[in-house]
Amino acid sequence: MDFNMKKLASDAGIFFTRAVQFTEEKFGQAEKTELDAHFENLLARADSTKNWTEKILRQTEVLLQPNPSARVEEFLYEKLDRKVPSRVTGGELLAQYMAEAASELGPTTPYGKTLIKVAEAEKRLGAAERDFIHTASINFLTPLRNFLEGDWKTISKERRLLQNRRLDLDACKARLKKAKAAEAKATAEQELRVAQTEFDRQAEVTRLLLEGISSTHVNHLRCLHEFVESQTTYYAQCYRHMLDLQKQLGSSQGAIFPGTFVGTTEPASPPLSSTSPTTTAATMPMGPSVAGLAPPAEAALCLEEVAPPSSGTRKARVLYDYEAADSSELALLADELITVYSLPGMDPDWLIGERGNRKGKVPVTYLELLS
Repeated sequence: MDFNMKKLASDAGIFFTRAVQFTEEKFGQAEKTELDAHFENLLARADSTKNWTEKILRQTEVLLQPNPSARVEEFLYEKLDRKVPSRVTGGELLAQYMAEAASELGPTTPYGKTLIKVAEAEKRLGAAERDFIHTASINFLTPLRNFLEGDWKTISKERRLLQNRRLDLDACKARLKKAKAAEAKATAEQELRVAQTEFDRQAEVTRLLLEGISSTHVNHLRCLHEFVESQTTYYAQCYRHMLDLQKQLGSSQGAIFPGTFVGTTEPASPPLSSTSPTTTAATMPMGPSVAGLAPPAEAALCLEEVAPPSSGTRKARVLYDYEAADSSELALLADELITVYSLPGMDPDWLIGERGNRKGKVPVTYLELLS
């Protein structure tokens, strides 16, 4: 008990000495040992890394889970070391509603059949989103979170210890300046040497931890590449699913409304392609491989003789340059305006395009339909 009381009194004395030293420094009444410029730069870089890692982590969590209530629930499960329950994605829930609607409204009707097709596509989109969230959480969020909850806490602890060692060192320097008697000076000098040694040792430990931030950047860079690749894969899957759905709906629309225009009313986005974890590239959509009318030689002759329908023609703006593969196709230049229309029996991925007295097949994915 006596030992504990002595230790408590000693700790209280140290705390008081540091508080006095800190207060006098704030009021400019005491000198402060300054760290070298390199050390200060390491501290600034560490603080910046921590701040931006927190912001990137939080915003990525918002991207993966926009619902704040769901994020809070997942956070609580993680803190309690419990498995986060599986959550239905928005696409999967929409698919369920559409499938139920088709069942009730009539799965054999044109509307019901279309609902079923869209529901299947939404279900695939939801599954792709689930895979993306899972992959991004493991490969990107977890390393960022581990840094903040592990390495950064260690760095912060050692920095606080370094601050205490500096206050002890400067307090010893102040006592040495105030000492008058030879015995008091000798005692102060001894305390100063001990304080200087402890400060230097702690400064070296903290410096090594701060220099480790470079390794943290390398690790986060690798995780960022993996996040980009998983995001590229996700959007590429979504593009393929929607392109398949667009083809199915185009074929269905042609069967339900023969002789009417079949195509998209919004500009199509070029698909994404990933060649490596660190490189992504957007490639222009290639024209569909299935011929729209007939073999090239015959189509070239027939197209010149085909007259546009009395109704169903539309204006379209060309999104990308397109080089005709043969004489049955019409070469396109980005931003030019052409007249387009569909003919019965055509592949829904193709239209007939006219520019002046020239006529030929054009791929729908290269067009933005205007009117």
